[in-house]
Amino acid sequence: FFDILIFKTINKLVMTSVKISPSILSCDFSKIGSEVEALEKAGADYIHVDVMDGHFVPNLTIGPDVIKKIRPYSKKIFDVHLMISPVDKYIEQFANAGSDIITFHPEATENIDHTISLIKKFNKKVGISLKPKSEISLIKNFLKKVDLVLIMSVEPGFGGQKFMPEVLPKLEELKKIIDNEKYKIDLEIDGGINFKNSKMAKEAGANILVSGSTIFKENNGDLKKNINLLRNN
Repeated sequence: FFDILIFKTINKLVMTSVKISPSILSCDFSKIGSEVEALEKAGADYIHVDVMDGHFVPNLTIGPDVIKKIRPYSKKIFDVHLMISPVDKYIEQFANAGSDIITFHPEATENIDHTISLIKKFNKKVGISLKPKSEISLIKNFLKKVDLVLIMSVEPGFGGQKFMPEVLPKLEELKKIIDNEKYKIDLEIDGGINFKNSKMAKEAGANILVSGSTIFKENNGDLKKNINLLRNN
């Protein structure tokens, strides 16, 4: 009985420590401010902002001016994923627009150390992201300097893609490295996250889940219900 009780308690603690970062890429852009406001009221932990330049990835989304406009609508952490190259010359703009975490791709810079330092210069948390085929070796030497690693479980560029389970071993390996080295790093996953695969992602080590289509479209767009289901499944 006590073993079961302890297991349930630990399981509950693990689940409640998982953060949900809804991607506004899936929101109604005609009312983006109120959508961000609604996500905060629904219990989102972060607001995930996907920035694409049509060069590093084959799509265009929003820039720093839009982030600046929506910043007053929420006090939540703005989790900004820069899929742009070269990344360095835009960091100051995104920092000043209200980003709290700025995540970049190692392939988008000539000097990873410099990019990390640049983000820290503006007192922002540093995230580094790996595409599905990007190897851990690209970022291993920089883990002690970052706050977050974002694993892409789809090819970056478009929302609504199907989850790629083949990235889960990479997530598990990163989790082992982080635990062994006692790094204080969040592990985030983004791409096709839904109610079925969210559990696998958490079991593999993710403690931040990014989701767009599932949060905005499932259960008739019940944001609170969908956020809670992703967190507690």
